[in-house]
Amino acid sequence: MAQALVETIFDVCYLIGVITAGIIMVTKGKANPLVKKFGMMAILLGGGDAFHLVPRMYALWTTGLEANASILGIGKLITSITMTVFYLILYYIWRERYGIQGRKGLTIVMWALTAIRIVLCRFPQNEWFDYNQPVLWGIWRNIPFAIMGIIIIVLFAQEVKKSNDKIFRFMPLAVILSFGFYIPVVLAGTVHPLLGMLMIPKTLAYVWVVLMGWQLYKQSQSLETAAA
Repeated sequence: MAQALVETIFDVCYLIGVITAGIIMVTKGKANPLVKKFGMMAILLGGGDAFHLVPRMYALWTTGLEANASILGIGKLITSITMTVFYLILYYIWRERYGIQGRKGLTIVMWALTAIRIVLCRFPQNEWFDYNQPVLWGIWRNIPFAIMGIIIIVLFAQEVKKSNDKIFRFMPLAVILSFGFYIPVVLAGTVHPLLGMLMIPKTLAYVWVVLMGWQLYKQSQSLETAAA
């Protein structure tokens, strides 16, 4: 009961907060394409996670996680795909933020990794409908995802240092933390269910990314007010 209560409070606050922030950035940040992209990314993050977290909340308060394995598996599949697109959008945010031109090879790599990850997620060997899913396929489908994360970390780290970007200065750290909390769950979450609790700080790392976008939105609003 305690787990259900804590998770439900956290998940509800997270979903409402992230999706609301995303909607505000998309609708009120029209003058700034970068803010709009962050808004789309936040909505995608919250909307995708809702497919997994809402069924999880239901399962915790009713017949349990194992009895709801199928719907939870579908939710995890959808979340896996939306999180992949999340990083693709973040790549384009990097390009726009720092005025990156060219580098078509890098763009092709990011799109290829996105496609490979989504295709791997669709393989029936993932056994999404089972409660105890194969660890090996969890690793396979997360390899291109991890490579995308490493690329994003390196790209932002280079440009943040070069431009002394105060708003995005912690972007590499936030992405590092998100993967740092996520990898143990992928590798040993089935054997040690308590590792699943690491998904909470992993989620907070993504909230941190959204908050950087929100900071950019507030900055753009202040500049518009000053110019008016």
